[in-house]
Amino acid sequence: MLRFVLDTNVVLDLFHWANTDAVPIMAALEAGYIECIADERTLDELQRVLTYPQLKLTPEMIAERYARYSALVQRIADGEAPPLPRCKDRDDQKFLELAARAEANILVSKDKALLKLRGRTKLGFQIMKPAAASALLAEQSLLKESGNFD
Repeated sequence: MLRFVLDTNVVLDLFHWANTDAVPIMAALEAGYIECIADERTLDELQRVLTYPQLKLTPEMIAERYARYSALVQRIADGEAPPLPRCKDRDDQKFLELAARAEANILVSKDKALLKLRGRTKLGFQIMKPAAASALLAEQSLLKESGNFD
């Protein structure tokens, strides 16, 4: 099973905006085909971002979106990450650290600072935009259905 880490903007794409690039990720998550990993720091950021006025969410909507996401993710304890490159955006370093600690396959992000790290350094996981992660899931799903993937 693939292990994903989703940055906060991608979580919003899934649970608030229903962005078409992220719909296959949501379907795979709900079907149990992938595992999404979160920790206290990433969940705290989501809780804070959900209160931003530009999202126009009521307290009930905030609670509902947070509860839906929290119920679908696997939480791991905070801990030390292996040595990693520094992300220019300090707020996004936590996603790199989580992906490394969780031995994730893919970190899904739209953040330019994280995306700049793709291919520039050896990481134990890939960093992808939502559309690329969705395409990968679709490809693997087709392979699975054809019997060429286990």
